[in-house]
Amino acid sequence: MEKESLSKERRNFFSKMIIAGTGSLGLLSLSGCNSSNNDTLQMTEDQKATLLYIYQEEKVARDVYIYLGNLYPAENTFAYIQLSEQRHMDVVEELCIKYNVDISAVDETDIGVFILPELQALYDQLIADGSASLLAALQVGVLIEETDITDLEEASVGMPSDVVNVFENIKEGSLSHLDAFNYSISQLPI
Repeated sequence: MEKESLSKERRNFFSKMIIAGTGSLGLLSLSGCNSSNNDTLQMTEDQKATLLYIYQEEKVARDVYIYLGNLYPAENTFAYIQLSEQRHMDVVEELCIKYNVDISAVDETDIGVFILPELQALYDQLIADGSASLLAALQVGVLIEETDITDLEEASVGMPSDVVNVFENIKEGSLSHLDAFNYSISQLPI
């Protein structure tokens, strides 16, 4: 019986790794975002603000998952997905640099601190909600990924093609993360 339980636990572990990791595979193709590709390097101030928002929103996801992963260390979904969120931040950071979006006030090492007040408030609320229970924490993960998917779709409108491509790849990762959180919820004892 114990051997069966261990085997099932390993399968669940590897399933989560595969689900969380598939979103990262698409990011491997993002290295071309710095290549010259006929896209103008000009962006409107609104587009720059949108790019900064997405960059900070990815940080919210990563930081929430770091916090919840520390709070619920037996639930490895947070640990796997926080690594993917870091990759999302990295590729959006590259775009910010390419398009001269000022991110000098952002300190990625300062977990839970954001330069956009609405994202600071969101982070604080998500931490409070996720601290209630493991189920609540996983539901926070679902909410984050659903929000990211919607925001990425909306942010893509009117953006240069390289930004749209990056956002599409990040969205694919978010869909995989959403699947991972829903799977983890389905595995909780009732």
